Amino acid sequence: MRAVEAFRETFGAEPQGVWRAPGRVNLIGEHTDYNDGLVLPFAVPWGVTAAVSPREDGVVRLRSLQAGGTPTFESLEDAEGWARYVAGVLWALREAGHPVRGVDLVVDGDVPRGAGLASSAALEVAVGTALNELYGLGLSKMEVALAARRAENGFVGVPCGILDQAASALAEEGKALFMDCRSLGTRNIPFDLAGHGLRLLIVDTGVRHDLTDERYARRRQDCENAAKRLGVASLRDVTDLAGALGRLSGDERRRTQHVVTENHRVEALIGLLRAGAVREIGALLNASHLSLRDQFEVSCPELDVAVEASVRGGARGARMTGGGFGGSAIALVPDERVQSVRESVTGAYAERGWAAPEIYPASPSAGARRLA
Repeated sequence: MRAVEAFRETFGAEPQGVWRAPGRVNLIGEHTDYNDGLVLPFAVPWGVTAAVSPREDGVVRLRSLQAGGTPTFESLEDAEGWARYVAGVLWALREAGHPVRGVDLVVDGDVPRGAGLASSAALEVAVGTALNELYGLGLSKMEVALAARRAENGFVGVPCGILDQAASALAEEGKALFMDCRSLGTRNIPFDLAGHGLRLLIVDTGVRHDLTDERYARRRQDCENAAKRLGVASLRDVTDLAGALGRLSGDERRRTQHVVTENHRVEALIGLLRAGAVREIGALLNASHLSLRDQFEVSCPELDVAVEASVRGGARGARMTGGGFGGSAIALVPDERVQSVRESVTGAYAERGWAAPEIYPASPSAGARRLA
């Protein structure tokens, strides 16, 4: 295992354990999590592996096989770049009163950064899961996810919801994770693609995004402003959409329309899955993308072309996934149309002089776990 070999090479000892946490694809329910709404992600086969040993002092020594370098620090505020996600987890656990000291850690990741597949959440959850066990904290999987979100919100500075971290921590193989982001209630729902002659393709546009920039925060602020104007705790509480839209204008009106209708789409998609109508969910994916493009305004030309070309090539539905402004799209494709969809998307990119996107299938995979 590469992480273990690198740990030996870097620190001259064996790690006390190895943990892995996956990235995620959000099937539907985008930008609803921080509005107390409904989401339906699943874990992907790619993620972050962490070889870890605790330290008795407060020193943190890190190595990433992807980022390079071996940052060492005692003050968490001295962490920079990717190391801030690790430091943030330590900070969140200490802030909650847990006796977490220093750590030696090597991480090895194969989930593409910036592709909308939650690479940062995978890193946070892998580290949190390791520290939970090594220090005997007794946290549940959801509590680890909440600590990871606290790290990203309070330390890294990304105002994300709980979707990414919860999917990484709680997902199960062959299932999608339905979560109510207000109650934090979860249920894993069978999502059998192969049994219905389908594949879910990820189209990585190659356009990298940074959710620490102001565009993501501005969307969240729009939602909070709209909820305040409507006199509700969050947009989850809007029950009369037509009436609400009549009281709003501009960005607040558009954001509200997306969030409320996206929650409805999550419920509708779950109903289709329970009925075994997996092939019929495509129309909901299409509607979600149009709403994200036109109402929430987080798409980009590369995502729009990927979605349009996928459907033109024979996908039953497609949409952008993740925070937006780049990253990846997903397409629900019958087995016999996979090659047609690939050719349609790569051809559409070539026509515009864009580099060919990476296209690969993803199946619902297991959440965070100990490997050794």
